Parts: sequence; structure tokens; C-alpha cells
Amino acid sequence: MREARDRTGLVIDQHAVGAARVSGDEDALARVVRNLLDNALRHAATRIDVSLRTLHGTARLVVADDGPGIPGADRERVFDRFTRLDDARARDTGGNGLGLAIVRDIVTAHHGSTHIEDNRPGTRLIVVLPVEGRIARASR
Repeated sequence: MREARDRTGLVIDQHAVGAARVSGDEDALARVVRNLLDNALRHAATRIDVSLRTLHGTARLVVADDGPGIPGADRERVFDRFTRLDDARARDTGGNGLGLAIVRDIVTAHHGSTHIEDNRPGTRLIVVLPVEGRIARASR
């Protein structure tokens, strides 16, 4: 997150980040966080909020921004490879439409799930992974 802060003037609030231990490929899981932060940096208007907590045998990572949001009809589609929404194309000079697809692939390989919610304004990207020692399909 330090790298993200160094690249932007946006507020990045991580006060709600707690400890969570999950099993898996450390580099791949770090890439999940990087990709989610990169996505939020491209779309946030003024701030990004990051939280991590454990609940019912899962670790729940949330990266929320206050940007234009993702319409409900597109929330699954943005996890497809090379998908970029029209608004993102117009204002985004980076990215190739792979970041969220990679996130979903890595999270799925770690027995987790991903989904998107409204942030009002903006988008909340949620990753749910089983905590270390539990291999069960993580629920939303």
C-alpha cells in the first residue's frame, strides 16, 4: 500500500486492516492486493478504503473507491479477460482489462470468491478466502 500512496494524491485509508492468515502462494496473493489497488487508483475520485477482517472462518478483503462505480449488469463481466467498460476506456490511460480477471483466477485457485458491491458512490471489490487450515468454499 505504500507504493500506492507514493503514486497518488488520493486518500488511502487502511485503518480497518486487521490480521488474517490464509494459506497459499504469497506472491500471487500480493498480486491480488496490487491489482485491486491499481484498479481503485484508476477509478477513485478522492479516496480508497481498504479493510481486512476475519469472520466465520474466512478472511474478507475489501477495496472500495468513490469513483463512478460499476453498473450491476457489468459486475460479473469485469472479471472476464480484456473487459474494459466504456467509461474506463475514456478516462483510463493504463490497464489492459486483465487485472480483475487475474484477481478472480488467483482467488478461485485459493478456494475463495470475489464479488462487487455498491459503495455509494463508487465500487467495493470484495475477496473472501478461507483462513489458514480451512479449505472450504468461501461464501459471500
